[in-house]
Amino acid sequence: MGDAAYDVVIRGGTVVDGSGGEPFAADVAVAEGVIVGIGRIAGRGREEIDARGHLVTPGFVDVHTHYDGQATWDERMQPSSWHGVTTVVQGNCGVGFAPCRPEDRDRLVYLMEGVEDLPYPVLTAGLPWNWQSFPDYLDALQARRFDLDIATQVPHAALRVHVMRERGVAREPATPDDIAEMARLARAAVEAGAVGFSTSRTLNHKTKAGEPTPTLTAEEDELTGIAMALAAANGGRGAGVLQFVSDFYPDPEAEFAMFRRIVEKSGRPLSFSLAQSHQSPDSFRLILQRLEEAVDAGLPMKAQVSARAVGVLFGLDLTLNPFSAHAAYRAIADLPLAERVARLRDPEVRAALIAEQPRPADPFASASLTAWSGMYPLGAESPDYEPTQDRTVAALAAAQGRDAKEVALDHLLSNDGRGILYLPFLSYGYGSLDASYEMMRHRDTVPGLSDGGAHVGMICDGSFPTSLLTHWTRDRTRGPRLSLPFVIRQQCADTAALVGLHDRGRVAVGLRADLNVIDHANLTLLAPEIVHDLPAGGRRLMQRARGYVATLVAGTITYRDGEPTGALPGRLIRGAQAAPAGVRIAA
Repeated sequence: MGDAAYDVVIRGGTVVDGSGGEPFAADVAVAEGVIVGIGRIAGRGREEIDARGHLVTPGFVDVHTHYDGQATWDERMQPSSWHGVTTVVQGNCGVGFAPCRPEDRDRLVYLMEGVEDLPYPVLTAGLPWNWQSFPDYLDALQARRFDLDIATQVPHAALRVHVMRERGVAREPATPDDIAEMARLARAAVEAGAVGFSTSRTLNHKTKAGEPTPTLTAEEDELTGIAMALAAANGGRGAGVLQFVSDFYPDPEAEFAMFRRIVEKSGRPLSFSLAQSHQSPDSFRLILQRLEEAVDAGLPMKAQVSARAVGVLFGLDLTLNPFSAHAAYRAIADLPLAERVARLRDPEVRAALIAEQPRPADPFASASLTAWSGMYPLGAESPDYEPTQDRTVAALAAAQGRDAKEVALDHLLSNDGRGILYLPFLSYGYGSLDASYEMMRHRDTVPGLSDGGAHVGMICDGSFPTSLLTHWTRDRTRGPRLSLPFVIRQQCADTAALVGLHDRGRVAVGLRADLNVIDHANLTLLAPEIVHDLPAGGRRLMQRARGYVATLVAGTITYRDGEPTGALPGRLIRGAQAAPAGVRIAA
């Protein structure tokens, strides 16, 4: 460091340390990737960051992402790394790319395409397939460098296909031998460094051909067998967490009871996705009640909940738009965007499109595409993710005395054809984010479900951490807000602890120097935009923010004012990470 006492000193910021305690003014000193001083720091840093008037927080830990493919071809896990995220956990929802025999590659690609909206051409062009086993996959990631740290879970669908082949794809019950082999592979995965095992039990997860995910109906003995293998890992000391996605349908009591039994038998921590169903808007409270009872009984269980409604984005350059099933639109759908916009502005084409009544093959999809009373035009500057009912396409059309199709089409054509319509389909059942507030405030939940790296043409929720900071601690007008200390603790210390990463998530001496300097007063979430930067020229939705002054990963500045510095200190994380001696991360 030469004459400098430290690698980096962050001067004069307001530290929100992730403990849940009150913010305080302090300098933060970093050396060799670790926080070494907090308070009045006299020595100089090789690099100094002026944090006066800004927040200093731990780096955000996002436990629900799908960078499984992107991490094999890209160095920057954007959009997450634009939003203060310094650690991601991938391999969620039971989908991923290992273990995988060469002859099964297309099966896993088609599944990822259907479940996570990652196009087949992108994946086939981008995936190097320099692995077969899950430990091989970890080795492939270990050789790479990133702008943040990556932890990964072993996905159930890949295990099932690898062991059961066509029977697994067809969702046949696993035999005792099948279960034993999946358990063996899962144990080997966590012993090699996977942080857990994930599975999906939701009808929302389908292949591109519309077939349910191979894990949808996996029986309790199969899930228990795999969980017990994690319990037996490392000589019986146990390793790895369990991550489940479920519809909790048709019998939520029975489904949760099964989750509870698996945890009781295996002792492994389990988290599951929880959102408000619009069809049964109060049912999430039953699951929270059962969760509370389980935790009170000493079981390590958490629910992952979202910072805003989960919603689909429709646009002319996205996967779907409200006219996707119209013959008049399909006739021009393959034209470049500018040509399509010109054609759609032609009065004759427009009239034909508005007049047409399509007959799509999927009535459910059609209902979503024309759900005017629940669909909102998304602003082109800073989007409003808690819009009022008078801003729906249906309400705007009624106020203007126009057909809802015309209002929708006009918005899609705005901004040179880049207008986006937003359809919240989970956690907006009250027409507000009141359900999200209730779920986030519950003692047994953590923020999750951002799906960073997935749904590239329909959803852009990797920005959830910024929504927590802007909407929930500063801007919300339609209900109560959340405190800064609470939000930072949840998105840093609590998420890190959920997956056993106790070496990060707090601003504390001895912990990793994963840090953010944030201009909270001016932090702004920008609108999603479409870029064509994936392999094979694939397009994806991206979303940036203004106000992240600096982000540090292991003491190295990776982003300044939202722009990458070129540094890539991020690495694969192998397994749980203990806190250094004398440092206690849990609040």
